Parts: sequence; structure tokens; C-alpha cells
Amino acid sequence: MGLGGFPTVSLAEARKLRDRWRKVAAAGRNPIREREAERRAARREDISLAVITADAFEARKAELKGDGAAGRWLSPLTLHVLPKLGRVPVTELDQRDIRDTLAPIWHTKADTARKAMNRLSIVLRHAAALGLDVDLQATEKAKALLGKSRHKPKNIPAMDWRDVPDFYASLEEPTLTHLALRLLILTGVRSGPLRNLRLEQIDGDIWTIPADAMKGRKGATEDFRVPLSDEAKRVIDLARPHARNGYLFPNTRGGVISDMTLSRHMERRGLKARPHGFRTSLRTWLAEATDAPHEVAEAMLAHVVDGGVVRAYRRTDYLEQRATLAERWADFLNGGAGQVVTLAGNG
Repeated sequence: MGLGGFPTVSLAEARKLRDRWRKVAAAGRNPIREREAERRAARREDISLAVITADAFEARKAELKGDGAAGRWLSPLTLHVLPKLGRVPVTELDQRDIRDTLAPIWHTKADTARKAMNRLSIVLRHAAALGLDVDLQATEKAKALLGKSRHKPKNIPAMDWRDVPDFYASLEEPTLTHLALRLLILTGVRSGPLRNLRLEQIDGDIWTIPADAMKGRKGATEDFRVPLSDEAKRVIDLARPHARNGYLFPNTRGGVISDMTLSRHMERRGLKARPHGFRTSLRTWLAEATDAPHEVAEAMLAHVVDGGVVRAYRRTDYLEQRATLAERWADFLNGGAGQVVTLAGNG
């Protein structure tokens, strides 16, 4: 069985092909027939990694938030894998290809590398489902070759909840940045939904965040209701004159203010804490200064708890209890005593 002539086929490529077809023969299959079948398939359709990745993405769209329109599922592959391996037929992809491609980011961008490896494994399983002869263990073998990542994840710096009232009081100017930070602290929401807050999402003392805007609630079909304290409603009213194109916190270019705008404000103040860290501040206050049940405290931050079956039967978002806690949190931020909060029915 010829493998191709030099220099069209390099020595390294010849060795790789030799090893592959030997395995096919050892399994009792005819390597020449299988190669010819692959060549016919290749003429019939492109089986490059880029094409199979696109096909796998199309098949998974319904499982992804917003049908994957944001491109987050594809981005680790688009940025770090496909530029090098996109034209390689999936049937020829092996652990050494994957190792060499992800080695530059394996220890420096560990989370991105992990996502790329996981997505690549999904693509290979998709290729196998299409009937292509791929190595489903290639990603696991590549991990073994790469070794354990030396990267140590760092938590986003958070401000001690006892220090938050002083910082909140310093946000006294009715600028978009100050008002956005105030509402972020008051509600405990993530930066994305807050920066993209639209006026029609607010109805009285309830702010309703669309399901597809809620990170961490994969497959969520229900919107998330945020109870607004009197202080939160006051902050929203102060921000209304700034509203443009329906957004409460617009920027000058027609979009909304960026996450970096909020982060840079805290950085210029010489603070290590970052805006996202106020969620930790609120959660720690709930644990140390209230008797809020675990489920209610987690619901304050829109965390998903319990399994899907349990959530299906528990038809509540604890809105009334969360509203009580939101009011007491606002009172604490405005100089209240911060005394232990007792929820009705818990004692």
C-alpha cells in the first residue's frame, strides 16, 4: 500500500499514515478499501475540521443561549484551533495535532484551552455520528501529552460587605457610571443585564430580565424577576434623563456603557475589588447578617440550585422574601445598622 511520494508526503506524515493504516489492518479491516472510501467521501463532501465544526455547531444551536448568536461556543475553536487545523480532514486528526495547537495557551489561558478541548471532543463525536472514522480518544490523549495545567484560577476581587456602605455613599454624583454602580450593588445582578437594561423591563417595583440575557441559567425558558427596593427605584429615576434608544445606561456611540467603564472607575479609586465582586459582597452579607434560607439567598443572585426535576416542581422564585431582603440590603447600604434580618415564617 503506497502512502505517497517524497516530497509531497514528508517523512513525518508518512510515519503518521503508516501507523494509522497498520491499526486498521490489525483490526481486520482492509486499509486500501477504507482509504478509497474516504477519498470518495472527500470528493462527495468536505470533511475538514472547519466544515464538521460548523455542522456540529448547527446541530447544537437549540441548546445554546440565543441559538449561539453571540458566537461564544465557537470562539475558542475559531481563535485557537481552526486557524491551524481547519483544513485538516477530521479522519486524520490525532492527539499530536491537538497538542501542538493548544500547547501555547495550555498553561497561560487555561480556561480557554479547556473550552477548546471540550468543543473539539464534541466535534469529533459529531463526526463519528456522521459515520467518519475518527479517533474519539484524541482529545484525552492530547490532555495526557500536555499534562496538568499550571494555571491557578483567581477569584474576582470582592469588597468586604462591611465596607460597601462607604463606597456606596461615595457614588454621590448622578453620572451614568455612579448610577450604574449603585444599581449594580443594590440588585446583585451581573454587569451584562444591568448595562443592557431597557426601560420596558421595569414595571413598578419589578425589573424583569429576559431569559436569554441570564448567564448561568442554561436552557432557561423563564425570565428572571428582580425586586426593586425604594432606593433602587430612586436610582432608576435619577438615570431616566440619560436614557437613549430605550436603554437606561447608553453610551455616546448608540450602544450601552461598557463593563470596563465600571471597572476603570474602581481601578482609578485605587480599589482591588471589581464590579462583579459586589455579588460576593451581597452573598456574604446574606450568609453572615441574615437568616435567609440557602435557596432564597441563592435566588437573590439568580443562581440555579437543585436538579431540573426539583426545580420543575418548585414553582416559586421567592420574590416576596427577596423583596424583603433587597429592602434591608438597601437600608444597610444607606447607613442602616445592618442588624440580623429575620424573614417571616423562618423562625
